[in-house]
Amino acid sequence: MNQKNRLGYACINMELNSLPKKKRVTTNRAMIRKTFDQKGISYASELALQNCKDLKTILKWNLKNNIYFFRISSNIFPWASEYDLEKLPDYNEIEEVMFDCGLFIDENNIRITSHPGPFNKLTSPKEHVVSNTIKDLELHGKVHNLLGLSNTPYNKINIHVGASYGDKDMAISNFCKNFRKLSDDVKSRLTVENDDIASLYSTKELYELIYKELKIPIVFDYHHHKFRSDDLTELEALEMAFDTWGDIRPVTHYSQSRSEEHNDPKIRSNAHSDSYWTAVKLYDKTFDVMLECKHKEIGLFKMRELLCGRD
Repeated sequence: MNQKNRLGYACINMELNSLPKKKRVTTNRAMIRKTFDQKGISYASELALQNCKDLKTILKWNLKNNIYFFRISSNIFPWASEYDLEKLPDYNEIEEVMFDCGLFIDENNIRITSHPGPFNKLTSPKEHVVSNTIKDLELHGKVHNLLGLSNTPYNKINIHVGASYGDKDMAISNFCKNFRKLSDDVKSRLTVENDDIASLYSTKELYELIYKELKIPIVFDYHHHKFRSDDLTELEALEMAFDTWGDIRPVTHYSQSRSEEHNDPKIRSNAHSDSYWTAVKLYDKTFDVMLECKHKEIGLFKMRELLCGRD
């Protein structure tokens, strides 16, 4: 295992998150709607500031443990759909803290990405769904800007294309039309990921329907490919996705079946595993691997062992 293939984990550091409450380090402080209605933007600002401060702590922990790839949480700013970031009472300090995080990221060559949630659907025929999607994607663009991240897929904002609504031609047409409504801060970073459901989008479909039209890079998900291969081998699909990245180092996602891990057929076979028992196939190619197991950095350490054992 070397810098040809950096391993990353997503959003939560289990060791730091499991500390006693007063010492806990997390970027996911949040509140229910009732609390937001009662305490308002000032409390949201307080939580957001602490989330931003803890991001630096997580980044420093990652560096100490030779982890140079990390997915930031989409929940750094609680209830961000309800206000403009600039209106937060602590915005000036938040801006300074995020700038400092960005300097640390740049000085230590750490790759940062994000993955907005599944409710983001640029394919939707419903205006309010598209409007909310655009708002959320633009928020992610602002967060990337606060960190001073590049306006390239190196610092990707990754999404699924979304539902097909029983009419893929309509859905893809909507995606392309709504993609063009996004700011350059989002468009320049956006990537799409293959799905694990028959009615949705394989790597091949993303290549033919999205990449050829919009030149959006494809993030290859190994686990999803097992359920939606479109008659491509894993290596064929991987290489097809990599062809969309140009001179930017590609990213893949990797997990295994939770059903297989727990030997329980009642668990959905496409559900993500807690950890790993098989090393990811690297095919002697240069790319980064975002590990999506439930055990976060613990799963990353396990993957390191598996890869070293295979070498």
